[in-house]
Amino acid sequence: MANHLAECVKESLDEYFARLNGEPPHAVYDMVLQCIEKPLLEYILNKVGGNQSKAAEMLGLNRNTLRKKMAQYNLN
Repeated sequence: MANHLAECVKESLDEYFARLNGEPPHAVYDMVLQCIEKPLLEYILNKVGGNQSKAAEMLGLNRNTLRKKMAQYNLN
């Protein structure tokens, strides 16, 4: 499963760079994290019915870290 996810990210990056048409890339790391992190948090929170303790455990995060990330993406 992880290999499939990695391949999807690689394909998306290939498409991103192809669309740049020679323009220099900018903040690729942050862009990728934001594109992946918000839907991941939304999905897991939905999966556990909004229970932050369960979501944090499932994600392998501290609950305070999860709350910080939720605020960052306006998921409160």
